Amino acid sequence: MSLSIGILGLPNVGKSTIFNALTRAQNAEAANYPFCTIEANKAIVPVPDPRVDRLSSMANPKKVTFATVDFVDIAGLVKGASRGEGLGNKFLGNVREADALLHVIRCFEDENVVHVDGSVDPMRDIDVIETELILADFQTLENRLVKLKKQARTDKTVAATLPEVENLLSHLGEGKPVISFEGHDSERILALLKESPMLTDKKIIYCANVDEDTMIEDNEFVKQVRDYAKDKGADTVKISAKMEEDLIGMSDEEAAEFLNEYGVTESGLNQVIHTSYHTLGLASYLTVGPKEVRAWTIQQGWKAPKAAGVIHTDFERGFIRAQVIAYNDYITHGGETACKEKGLMRTEGKDYLVKDGDIIEFLTN
Repeated sequence: MSLSIGILGLPNVGKSTIFNALTRAQNAEAANYPFCTIEANKAIVPVPDPRVDRLSSMANPKKVTFATVDFVDIAGLVKGASRGEGLGNKFLGNVREADALLHVIRCFEDENVVHVDGSVDPMRDIDVIETELILADFQTLENRLVKLKKQARTDKTVAATLPEVENLLSHLGEGKPVISFEGHDSERILALLKESPMLTDKKIIYCANVDEDTMIEDNEFVKQVRDYAKDKGADTVKISAKMEEDLIGMSDEEAAEFLNEYGVTESGLNQVIHTSYHTLGLASYLTVGPKEVRAWTIQQGWKAPKAAGVIHTDFERGFIRAQVIAYNDYITHGGETACKEKGLMRTEGKDYLVKDGDIIEFLTN
């Protein structure tokens, strides 16, 4: 499975600069005026994983494959976007494709960088974006409800769904996102959301874009964003788009030294990916062999057959058992052979819950 993250926010808050920095390439035009991005920029980025590097140095495989993240830089939304203002809802479809949203919020003052609303106010900016997403979902569901009512005249199953859909529409009408709807996990609502994905049925990571001086200690803008995210049970990352842009082209050693000067231990890319894995409850298991060392992304709590299905659907259907070695055991004892000799390779069946960092060989028919 591949993780997809949509980067959104108001125009000119640093989305494209952060996208360029995260993908380490100038793929998205960045300029000091609104609506610089007029098409969604996309990039596939390998997930930095020291475990893969270490295993590769031990196994010396012909191929090394990291897990990947798809980043989508979505053009700036403004108040009224759901009604076609600014660049309108042309880009809302890009939001629907993402697994999670990275909401970039400007948290720095700079008179040389214009703000679409004339001043820096993180809470106002968050409200504008989230209101537009809710309004877009309201319109989508309202149109869907009209069709369902017509179908309900001749279909009792559809008729039984109407009260729940109407309750969800009322929930949106109160300015609340789909993800917080009390009946969200009912069979009928889940079926509806699968057929008609909603913009506000996604987890949000709040990204405070700051200047270099704020990387060590939060300013008041960042504190506001953190408090808001905490109240919603959401994660926050703090990134300086300017700093991340300066990292482009540096070697790993140069980047580490540069970040260390500002008291930063982790690049923006690593922050976003680690936070995204936490937000979405993801994990990675590893496969090691002479042909390839590879990381595979799964959902935490998946059992062995379903995890095997990430490699190939036939592996899930024909699952027999899994041979599992913990990553630390593999490294400590120098590989598979030594782990076998010490009884550290386990045989697991269909009910085994795969853990992050497991090194697995699947046996299938």
